[in-house]
Amino acid sequence: MTSRETEYLECERHWVFWLLMFVAGFYGVYTFLLRGGVFCNAQTANFVLFAIELGNKSWYKAAYYFIPMTAYMAGAFVSEAVALRLTKVNFLRWETILVAIEIIFIIALGFVPDSAPYQISQVAINFICSMQYNTFRQSEGIPMATTFCTNHVRQVGIHLYKFLSHKDTVFVKRMLHHLGMLCMFVGGGVVGVVICNLFAGRAIWAAAIPMTILLIHLIHADLTTEKDRLNTLPHGH
Repeated sequence: MTSRETEYLECERHWVFWLLMFVAGFYGVYTFLLRGGVFCNAQTANFVLFAIELGNKSWYKAAYYFIPMTAYMAGAFVSEAVALRLTKVNFLRWETILVAIEIIFIIALGFVPDSAPYQISQVAINFICSMQYNTFRQSEGIPMATTFCTNHVRQVGIHLYKFLSHKDTVFVKRMLHHLGMLCMFVGGGVVGVVICNLFAGRAIWAAAIPMTILLIHLIHADLTTEKDRLNTLPHGH
């Protein structure tokens, strides 16, 4: 393994981000098909709808959008605050603990009845997506978003232009990483459609499978190969 490869932590590996992006695509389909026809991975749509309701003077409907927006903000706040304290645990990284927390959320959401208010699932997924987005920031030195696609589409266009302008293959590699993230998101969405149609609300449990694979691998790294690097911050923090 080269010195450049050992520079990055296991939680920064490309495959980690691909799995997270796959699950994000699953979340998007799950909340849209089964939990109120909304996307909880990011907040742009909620701000658009908030503005529409304000413009229509529908104050009550506008106030509703404070719920997911606040949940998303709270996720970022909590992940930032808790991460600093949990680095003192000394045997697991915060990134590993977050994946475990996300699995707990996934399992709990599977027990929420289909007749329950959609806001329960929406707020929970808003919260965990925000924590994940704020925690996993760079994939082997490349800034990445693990819960939505807009930046990846932008980066594909940017790096395609740079490659055509400079003829440097490093831009092709970066472009392919972002394309890979987009493909994983779509793949997670396609799988989500099939499973949601089969199992309704309990389909969310399927997201626990890739997350559990990731958790086992990160725990192994924390306890063995990276036990002397637990206080090393990932790039981008």
